[in-house]
Amino acid sequence: MPITHYVSEVLGAALLLLTLPLAIELAILTLASRFPRRNRSGSAATSPPIRLAVIIPAHNEEVLIGACVESLRVSAAGYKTRIIAVAHNCSDRTADRAAMAGAEVVVYNNPQARGKGSALARGFAYAASQGVDAALVVDADSTVSSNLIGLVDEALANGTEAVQCRYEMESSSKRPATRLTALAFRGFNVVRPIGRNRLGLSAGILGNGFAIRQEVLTQNPYNSLSVVEDLEYHIRLVLSGKKVQFLQDAKVWSGMPPSKQGEATQRSRWEGGRANAAVTWLGPLLRQLMRGRLRMVEPLLDLMSLPIGYVAFLLLFALCLPLEWLRIYALLAGTILACHVLAAAWVGNSFAGDLLILASVPAYILWKLTMLPSILRSSRTNAAWVRTERQPMIQTAILEAAAQGNTADAMEHALRVSGSMEVS
Repeated sequence: MPITHYVSEVLGAALLLLTLPLAIELAILTLASRFPRRNRSGSAATSPPIRLAVIIPAHNEEVLIGACVESLRVSAAGYKTRIIAVAHNCSDRTADRAAMAGAEVVVYNNPQARGKGSALARGFAYAASQGVDAALVVDADSTVSSNLIGLVDEALANGTEAVQCRYEMESSSKRPATRLTALAFRGFNVVRPIGRNRLGLSAGILGNGFAIRQEVLTQNPYNSLSVVEDLEYHIRLVLSGKKVQFLQDAKVWSGMPPSKQGEATQRSRWEGGRANAAVTWLGPLLRQLMRGRLRMVEPLLDLMSLPIGYVAFLLLFALCLPLEWLRIYALLAGTILACHVLAAAWVGNSFAGDLLILASVPAYILWKLTMLPSILRSSRTNAAWVRTERQPMIQTAILEAAAQGNTADAMEHALRVSGSMEVS
């Protein structure tokens, strides 16, 4: 066998191993996302509202936390809901702004307890001491739909142990890379959880807009403190036999970072954190799978999957190798990726616009490749809380809406005006 052919075969095998987990994951979940909805069991009429606490972890969020609390207050009208802001290591007026908007405030200053996970642990502990039945997490830079509290309350009151709301990150930026990132988030945060829900699997926890019953928190304390504490805690739940339900119609929105550098920093920390989590959790998940727990297959595939941009690059590289079997596989896997992206565009509000932006995919892939060094560095760092700057245009629109009538619908309109939100 010529040495060049041997090298090609080795490279081909490596490319197959690197890209196959995501190809399988997307093939299954994208197809499943088109299945009919599962009917929710039970009825809100037979289950009284629960005592719900909304935990808002906040680090230097004085600009947006007021609008977040306002939208939650409107959504919580008529429900037994306490809104609790955890002002964690803040050096600004976050606590004052949250209190002025109507939230209970827990000030938590501890330089050694860094990261969002520490703030959440404190918030969950405080909520438990107040005798609540469940806790919902909403980030301080977010706003929620007016029906969110009602849908969360209904699901938890009827026996669901944990839920994840539809979480979208939107942007008013016209920068192609930013719009492609928002589209990729929609695939990750909407299409994949819908697919899992249709298959009866745990939908996942996305870090924003998730709620858990108190008995589950008691059995599985929130002690996940990594950069991707949401992923880590979800794995713990899955290993303990719990399942998260996806609430597609309950929505929470957050803005994308306004600058290219801010976006790159956010993505690097998240992808680096996932790489670190894979090293930590692949072993435990694999051991459970070998013991016959077949539900571990999907979490394993998810954890083994590279980001879609890198997989797209590797598949393009595979097409260049002189291996017929590899080229056929690359074409099939590339088709799966394309179908997933189309599904993400379909569940948005601008299908045609999303299709046009796909012309920027090659430049987006190159941009993602330049992030590899920072991703590798992030995979070795601690969970320090790095506040993400949000778009001033969005901030202004939200604050103006909050001042005019204080309704969630007004704030949703402000987000639309700023060009930051797409609602399907």
